[in-house]
Amino acid sequence: MADKVEIERKFWRALAADRTLMLGLRGQSPAQPMTAQFDEDTKDSTMWFFTSKDAELTQSLDTNSKAIAYFASKSHDLFAAIEGTLERDGDKAMIDRLWNSYVDAWFEGGKSDPKLVLLRFAPSHAQVWLNDRSFFAGVKLLIGRDPKEEYKDKVADLRL
Repeated sequence: MADKVEIERKFWRALAADRTLMLGLRGQSPAQPMTAQFDEDTKDSTMWFFTSKDAELTQSLDTNSKAIAYFASKSHDLFAAIEGTLERDGDKAMIDRLWNSYVDAWFEGGKSDPKLVLLRFAPSHAQVWLNDRSFFAGVKLLIGRDPKEEYKDKVADLRL
């Protein structure tokens, strides 16, 4: 039986293991796959994304746009919908801290590429679901256990 603290711990561990999620603006641009970067110095929930000025997501941004990100862990044992604000961030020091060879491969001009944009996603809320799709879950259903009762401890609303 998982509690809220345990679900949050599993969420951050899964996100750190596979930083790819679907990111979009509420009611606007369709979500697109993006790779989250984290500033290890701050240890907060802020996610950073490198993208291009030409991307539809970037072009649709206003100041503090409402955004939503969807995440599924590699093993599909955890799913999340993460809400927050998304904005451009021109902090050169942050670009330097987060820059890596993977990001460099996308930008011909490196850190000074004129199309480079750094996005800052400040999550405020997440709904997280644990997926108990094990053999034992099926057996419990067969012997008459209420699946809703079994599942209620596998969902958490988190303030981030």
